[in-house]
This record gives sequence, structure tokens and C-alpha cells, in this order.
Amino acid sequence: MTTYDIVCIGAGPTGLACAMEAKRAGMRALVIDKGCLCNSIYHYPVNMVFFTTPELLEIGDLPMVCGGEKPTRTEALKYYRKATEHYELELRLFERVMRVDGHDGAFIVVTQTESGREERYAARKIVVATGYYDLPNEMGVPGEHLPHVSHYYTEPHAYWHEDVAVIGGKNSAVEAALDLWRNGARVMLLVRGAELGTSIKYWVKPDIENRIKAGQIRAIFQARVKEIVHDAVLIEDGRATRHVPARQVFALTGYHPDYEFIEAVGVRLDPESRRPSLDPSTLESNVKGIYLAGVVVAGRHTNEIFIENGRFHGKQIVQALK
Repeated sequence: MTTYDIVCIGAGPTGLACAMEAKRAGMRALVIDKGCLCNSIYHYPVNMVFFTTPELLEIGDLPMVCGGEKPTRTEALKYYRKATEHYELELRLFERVMRVDGHDGAFIVVTQTESGREERYAARKIVVATGYYDLPNEMGVPGEHLPHVSHYYTEPHAYWHEDVAVIGGKNSAVEAALDLWRNGARVMLLVRGAELGTSIKYWVKPDIENRIKAGQIRAIFQARVKEIVHDAVLIEDGRATRHVPARQVFALTGYHPDYEFIEAVGVRLDPESRRPSLDPSTLESNVKGIYLAGVVVAGRHTNEIFIENGRFHGKQIVQALK
């Protein structure tokens, strides 16, 4: 069995950046992911444009070139594919890590392939960079798993002249509501709070507020979802219970890291913030030899870590190992 200096669990930009830094330091690295390369970005809205400029998404000191001022989802995926090819990274995609055995210097990472076959990889060090986009914050209401309910927004075309309910009051929900309305959908925005989220992008906020004020996008605040049925969302808004017509429901209620997996490898999490126990200078967790990178470092506070700052965690970890 080949022994890798580092096994990175997660093939997003942060996991790839960790492997690239390891290779540049003369180490042998392996990257494992239960999905495709950059699985989270792949599941972003099809026509999404990043908020940030291309140089802030770069990894491995490789320049990102794009057609406009800011990169699109398609351009970002192409860049990360090319960067991976440039560094000739060893990958095991579509393999789910089932457990991590052993100890510092002698870990065994046990995975399961799509066909159900078990694989094992020896590693001196482990980096957990599993992100958070794969696990939506579920509402726990009846009907949440019906076929017409999604925790991910894709594109608006199929909902032209249709009733669509968007649940949420932050950036992803607001942007989806605007995109749906601009493409001919009848949109109802259901917001749990008394107002829209304070973190909404400054150029998006007046847009959604004006659409709501004009009645082009309908909004219900303090809306508590009680149940989802095949053609409607049942809500309470403090005054009454009502059925909101909906052929499609986008429950854009946020996402969270895989706390269960992180705890399964022995990492302690704060019971409130869910932040992991780690050394902030090296990012080594309370389990010697297991490091954390990317958004998993922030626990519940997922708005603290983005590609822009998480991409440097690889440099930090490899420098500590050197």
C-alpha cells in the first residue's frame, strides 16, 4: 500500500490548494472526494457570476483568466480543472470516506467507491477540507423532501409563468427570487424574520426591495413554514394560516459543515458555535496529525471563510509541516 504524506479529504478549491502546496514542498498528496472535482461549485446556479475578482480565486500561484471583470461558474470550473492537471494531482473522485483509522504518521483512510468497493489509503497526515455546501439546513417540516422541493437553485427557464415559492431571506434566496422574476416566474418570497438579512449584497438589496415594493415579487415576512404539499406551501405569518401556491419550492435556508464526520475522526467541536478545537497557527486539530482547512474551521459561522481566504490554509498547514 502506497503511503501518502498527506491525504486531503475534499476536492474543492481549498483541498486542491492544500495538495498543491504539499507537492510544491516535495510531499506526495492524494485528494479524495465523494463527488466530482469542485463538487460545490458544480452545484452552484448554472449562470452564476462570482462576487469576487479572479485573482482572489487563484490557487497554486496559477493565474485565472476570464472574459469579464468577474469569473462565471463555468470559468471557475475550467480553471480548477486546468490547475489540477498542471500539478498532476492524484485524485480519487466519487469515493466517500467512511472512516479514518490509525494515528499520527500512520493513518488509514477507508473509502467506498460508487460500486460499493472498499479502498484503503495510508497517510502520514490528514487534511479535512470538506466544505459545507453538501448539507442544507433543513426545516424539519412535512413535505420537505417532495420531488418539487429543492435546497439548491439551478436556473429559471422551467418556471416561466409558474408559481414558485422561495424560502429564505439572505443572498441566495433573494438572488434566486430576482432571477426567477426576471425570467417570467410568479415569485413568492417567504422570509422567517421580520426583514431581509443584513448581509445581502449592497447592490442587490435595493433591487429586491424595489421589486417587493412594486408588487413584482410578493413577500411574506415572519413566515413559518408548517408543511409543503404537492402544489402549495402551508405557512403561518403571525396573523393567519395560509396556503401559498407553488409548483416549485426553493428552500434556500443555508448549509452547514459535516459535523458528524468531523467528530467521527476525533475532532472536538464547541457545542454552541461548532468550531473545531485546533491550533490557529498550524490548523492542527486536537487529534495530532489531523488538520482542518476551509470553511470547516468556522463551525456555524460559515460566512467567515470563503475561497478567497480558505485557499491560504494549504500554505499554512504545509509550512507547519515543513
